[in-house]
Amino acid sequence: MPILSRPKLVLLLAASAATAAAVVVGGGGLSINQSRADAPSSAAAPPPPEVDVAPVVARQITDWQTYSGRLEAVERVEIRPQVSGAVVAVHFRNGALVKQGEILFTIDPRPYQAEVARAEAQIAAAQAQLRFTTADFDRAQRLIQNATISRQSLDEKDNAARAAAANLKAAQAALEIARLNLDHTQVTAPVSGRVSRAEATVGNLVAAGAAAAPLTILVSVSPIYAAFDVDEQTYLRHIANVKDAANVPVQLGLASESGYSRQGVVEHVDNRLDAASGTIRVRATFDNSDGLLVPGLFARVKVGGSAPHDALMVEDRAINTDQDKKFVLVVGADDRVQYRPITLGALQSGLRVVTGGLSAGERVIVNGTQHARPGSRVAPRAVAMDSKAAETIQTAAKP
Repeated sequence: MPILSRPKLVLLLAASAATAAAVVVGGGGLSINQSRADAPSSAAAPPPPEVDVAPVVARQITDWQTYSGRLEAVERVEIRPQVSGAVVAVHFRNGALVKQGEILFTIDPRPYQAEVARAEAQIAAAQAQLRFTTADFDRAQRLIQNATISRQSLDEKDNAARAAAANLKAAQAALEIARLNLDHTQVTAPVSGRVSRAEATVGNLVAAGAAAAPLTILVSVSPIYAAFDVDEQTYLRHIANVKDAANVPVQLGLASESGYSRQGVVEHVDNRLDAASGTIRVRATFDNSDGLLVPGLFARVKVGGSAPHDALMVEDRAINTDQDKKFVLVVGADDRVQYRPITLGALQSGLRVVTGGLSAGERVIVNGTQHARPGSRVAPRAVAMDSKAAETIQTAAKP
């Protein structure tokens, strides 16, 4: 190898360093460009959004119409005295339950006992008079055969005997009235039920008759009526065609209840429609053996408007609004979202009836619709259509 001079050696080393730097820079540029080229292929696509889906519920239902009404007692009696006098006893506690025939008030019976005694004395006098006139008439009949008395005397004795018999009947009627008035001094409950407060207490004078103030008010407890007004269209569509109104099911709910706790039947449909309001009065009867229902309470009444039939139902939270249209998002077998317009019906047991647009068993998005777009793919997570059941499923799935 030839020995180079120092200047040539310096130039050679400088050239070698420049070549190495060029190679490094070139290699670095190649590496950067290759990384940029490989970036789109190496970045992973975002996963499909998770949504809760539930199958469309197919169930047999009865269409119901909801009304507002008031409870009414089957029997309501204003207890008024039938005889005058002073109240000497009150035999019940205010608001107590009483049985038919139970004594409620006692009016001073002494004047009426005296009337009974006088009527009995009048009967005794009438009976004596009848016996005397009858015997006198019998004697006159024997004497007339011998011409001892005139025909006129016989007729007079006959008339006296007939008048005595009539007087006896009048005395007997007076005794019956006196005894009836005496019985009325014991004011009894005409029906079983619950009494109000005593409006007349001991020592007060009460008057007899329909214009008299009531002593108390008595209402029956069970069964009880719920009266409400049904619109003309509903009456014609659901009630008028039923031969026996008692076959129409009815449910009752109170203001403090969210549902309907009692079952009943239609008891009466009025015989005319109110032209002013366009409604007809309907009355249903319900069992009230526990005594919880009180006349006058507000009642929510549901009337069965059709025979049981099959229906499809979804939760309200699955239903979306597009201007004046209602729609749901359905997840197909390929996990892609489908836009589905639907026609809605009434609410049944917390689920909404769908009368058109869906089929039984189809998977509907009930939660996460904001992340789903028609045609896109989603990651469905199965839940029950009933929201409460869905919460139970989700709670059980948590570790």
